[in-house]
Amino acid sequence: MQTRDRNSAPQRPWLAAALAVAAVAILVPMSGMWRQASAEQAQVVPPPAKDEPLASAGGTETAVFSGGCFWGVQGVFQHVNGVTRAVSGYSGGEKDTAVYEVVSSGTTGHAESVQVTWDPSKITYGKLLQIYFSVAHDPTELNYQGPDRGTQYRSAVWTTSDSQVDIAKAYIAQLDAAKAFDAQIVTQVNPLKAFYAAEDYHQDYATLHPDSMYIAYNDLPKIANLKALFQDVYREKPVLVMASNTQ
Repeated sequence: MQTRDRNSAPQRPWLAAALAVAAVAILVPMSGMWRQASAEQAQVVPPPAKDEPLASAGGTETAVFSGGCFWGVQGVFQHVNGVTRAVSGYSGGEKDTAVYEVVSSGTTGHAESVQVTWDPSKITYGKLLQIYFSVAHDPTELNYQGPDRGTQYRSAVWTTSDSQVDIAKAYIAQLDAAKAFDAQIVTQVNPLKAFYAAEDYHQDYATLHPDSMYIAYNDLPKIANLKALFQDVYREKPVLVMASNTQ
């Protein structure tokens, strides 16, 4: 099992900025589509053919997404306009094992996850899925993402309604049929039984630690990809979990 070392990486603010720029600097064609060259590649995928329309009024909806380290997934969704909250945490296991050091063993059934709450009058579940499959992670990697290995880093969407189940399953089938990726999508679609928020020090990690080597190489490119590919929903200032909500 490989885990992330938060303390040993040298602090290099210049590297974070350079990698963020590099993430969107080069575009190369691949398999008839545009793929970004960066530490975390982004795949341009079509929007879901099946989706709910934007709601006429406010309110909120919630779903949970797993796609490797929750730092980067949270960072992406915090920069999406219409998202009102994105919390790092754990899904798939029991409450008493929802502790980072235990989840990291890979034996709890939990996956590092992000609970996303959004305003359905501003963005749809299908649009969030498009962002999730395109820039938040690689849905073809089974039980790992980048340098992180284990079932706790698996790709999964945790649904909170029958509509979410239908949209997610239809979208995966659509992307596989279109051969949007070089390999088959391995993302699980599971009903959400429970979500447990992670420890405070995991929240807003990509925003609070941009000079971390792990964040600079693995996660800042995801946010740069979001800005480049989804300008219609990108927000410069992230919506943070902790009280200050400032950058």
